[in-house]
Amino acid sequence: MVPLGTAALKGKETEVVGRMWGVRRGWHERSKVEKVELQSVIMWHLVPWIFFACYGALPLAPALRHEPAPLAVGGALLAVGAAQCVHVNYTVRRSLDRFLGRGNEAEARRDLVVSAALMGITLALLVALEAVHGMKDGLLGLIVMFPVLPFGGAYCLTVPIRTYMLRMLALDAVLVAAFAAVGSRDERLVLVAGPFAFGALLALLCSRCGAWTLSVMWETVRAREVEARLAVAEERLRFGRDLHDVMGRNLAVIALKSELAVQLARRGRPEAVDQMVEVQRIAQESQREVREVVRGYRATGLGAELVGAQGVLAAAGIECRVAGADLADGLPPTVQSALGWVVREAATNVLRHGDPTQCRVTLRVEGERAVLTVENDGVPEATGTTAARSGGSGLAGLRERLASVAGTLTAGPAGKSEFLLTAEVPLPERDPSEGDRSTADPSTGDHSTGDREQEPGPARVRHEHQPSERSVA
Repeated sequence: MVPLGTAALKGKETEVVGRMWGVRRGWHERSKVEKVELQSVIMWHLVPWIFFACYGALPLAPALRHEPAPLAVGGALLAVGAAQCVHVNYTVRRSLDRFLGRGNEAEARRDLVVSAALMGITLALLVALEAVHGMKDGLLGLIVMFPVLPFGGAYCLTVPIRTYMLRMLALDAVLVAAFAAVGSRDERLVLVAGPFAFGALLALLCSRCGAWTLSVMWETVRAREVEARLAVAEERLRFGRDLHDVMGRNLAVIALKSELAVQLARRGRPEAVDQMVEVQRIAQESQREVREVVRGYRATGLGAELVGAQGVLAAAGIECRVAGADLADGLPPTVQSALGWVVREAATNVLRHGDPTQCRVTLRVEGERAVLTVENDGVPEATGTTAARSGGSGLAGLRERLASVAGTLTAGPAGKSEFLLTAEVPLPERDPSEGDRSTADPSTGDHSTGDREQEPGPARVRHEHQPSERSVA
């Protein structure tokens, strides 16, 4: 079976136990799937006791005849039934972990053996109670329904459904034969066969359906992790292809012209200088193209970051409202890049910390500063205070990025269960003379004049008598 759930993501069973069942972890620190799993396990802890009370202890007490033998067997029956509930509470986690492919199969098998033994003892005591005529008529069916529930809930997680049903029907037939052997007839045998089969089916529905739902949810989490890793790998491949396309061609030309310059220099030909000037030009052009590739790889507009964050939070069930998104395109590229990182990190923190339902992102320009605020609810008071005091590695990295553009970052609680992050970046002064230079090549978005505009003069004017590569050969 393919490992599912936290074990598939972390790969360590001890970490699974620590993450899933650590009593020190608060409710808000768990992921949504972990919350669903915890609720399911709590339900599986309570269901056996509810059925023991409703279909074991309460019906048995008035049904017992007040004679020594029936009272002794009835008391033992109640004790073993309670032991079944205690055992299933102790082993339900291991049974679920085995179903999800992250538990120890040997331990799960030992748990099943003990559970089967307890169920066998309970059924044997019921047959003995019937043999001494210790129960009144009418309540036998309710009592017979309980013993199969604790065992069936764990057993249905270890075998296919068809196998489970066939073996339960066979066990039902054996139980009916045992009751017939001690003198039960007609309607009392029906009261044994029907409720026992219904109890087995009820155990299947309660345990198997819930565990299957959890397995699908954990598989979805694992698929999202794999999808994210594939997206990163695909982006790396794209970046590698772009670098290969840019550098491969230019490096081949540089190698060829360098070899040509060497041959010309050995023969004392002055054209060798022209070839090296051409090599220099191609190297500078390659440097410019590499910067464009890296810029296209890293740079993302602030408007796109706002839309992306809103979409990610909405997909997670968080209502996200963005105000001032129309101001993003009018900000300088350096400001957009810095605030884009803030939006990305803030959206990540909203998803990872607390259990938010609403998030508000506001972008505004105040004088000569661009101000971005991100406010969300659902943050525990302890978590918000700790995050504000320690800063975290993500917020520390944001402060470093903003400091490079003279910006500031503040973060901390903003009320009951609310967290506010504010980033301010000064708007750089624009030089009117930069406008003409920036329109020289709008497709690249590179406003610098270093590499492209300061190319040496000989690289632009080719000598009419420059020898070709073939002539040197």
